[in-house]
Amino acid sequence: MGTVSETKIDYTVHPRVNSNDPVAPRPRPAEPAHIIKSDAEAIEIAERLAARFKVDAALRDREGLLPINELDEYSQSGLWSINVPRAYGGPEVSYATLAKVISIIATADPAIAQITQNHLAIVATVDLDGTEEQKELFFGWALQGLRYGNAFSELKSKTVADFETKVVHDGDDVIVQGEKFYATGALLSHVVPIVGVDEQGQGFLVFAERDAPGLTVTNNWSSFGQRTTASGSVKIENVRVPKVRAVKVTSFDHPTVGGPVSQIIQAAIDVGIARGAIEDTITFVKKFSRPWIDSGKQSASEDLFTIAAIGDLKIKLHAAEALLEIAGRSIDVGRANTTLETVSEATIKTGEAKVLTTEIAILATNKLFELAGTRSTLAEHGLDRHWRNARVHTLHDPVRWKFYHVGNYYLNGEHPPRHAWN
Repeated sequence: MGTVSETKIDYTVHPRVNSNDPVAPRPRPAEPAHIIKSDAEAIEIAERLAARFKVDAALRDREGLLPINELDEYSQSGLWSINVPRAYGGPEVSYATLAKVISIIATADPAIAQITQNHLAIVATVDLDGTEEQKELFFGWALQGLRYGNAFSELKSKTVADFETKVVHDGDDVIVQGEKFYATGALLSHVVPIVGVDEQGQGFLVFAERDAPGLTVTNNWSSFGQRTTASGSVKIENVRVPKVRAVKVTSFDHPTVGGPVSQIIQAAIDVGIARGAIEDTITFVKKFSRPWIDSGKQSASEDLFTIAAIGDLKIKLHAAEALLEIAGRSIDVGRANTTLETVSEATIKTGEAKVLTTEIAILATNKLFELAGTRSTLAEHGLDRHWRNARVHTLHDPVRWKFYHVGNYYLNGEHPPRHAWN
């Protein structure tokens, strides 16, 4: 269960989120990361890491401790390159397996799982949009164990898809200027891919070194949930990058699985939050909760209404997990045989999964306190993190629009829009 550890923390060497603690760029790994050989190995490694990550998850959340050592172990495990194509030396696991891996890590610590999200989506973007030279370079970096951060979203733009960050072509280089927020993973990355547009409005994904001159990553993520993702801001002041590292992004101009890939990882994080909350609810009810006076039972786990509520949560969790796997298989089909029909099917199936994973994450984290009782709210247990994480992460994109796109597809045959939030 999520009881807060009493581990002694040396804050001079363990930086915290939303603080003035300096966070230097992470050194590149001394040895290449492990390369996973199969889907089964990916799941086995995820389960092994999750068991370790869970131990101090509540402590990291309470104290706002960045998961530096955990991320190093995670990226060296090979799980950060599981969607690198086999043709380039990667495992190329099923996207159903990738989603399961993320959900396993998120069950232990959804902040750590979220830090992976942009890296894996970037690998998929390189697969869709990169030149052969760029694929060799960026897949190779991922296989070595380098972590890609995120400098995508902007705080002041009109919508999430409006980018004010500019890319200027200058001979063999590009120069990038702008400001980003919600930059999950950037602080602890080795490379920060930046989304920007050139004079013609063409979008690019520009891979800048974390310590590039003019690139400043600020540790100012102050959200009450997903606290240790360090999703702060990135300032880009005339950052010069070789043109070979600027990937021209066209994958949303025609049918591709780019959107569903991004979305299925988000859905997997939410199902992991739900699973972790349900596991902690069951443990708490068995160990600490008292039976209600009117139940006539000797233990809380014998309470008929509690039993029924746990059954309801488990059924809804399993439904969300099943749709997540269906969505992953649909993405595999769309990637192998890319047509408007297969991509739309993958988008819709992933949207359906996103609805159920959002709903069970919110429901399970609410029900935890209702079923476990007042004592479950005590700070010593650290269980409030489940609700805070669910509430914040499920805001990534509104599921109210998923209902619309799914209904419009089945009722009117309208293909869903193509972007990273769908």
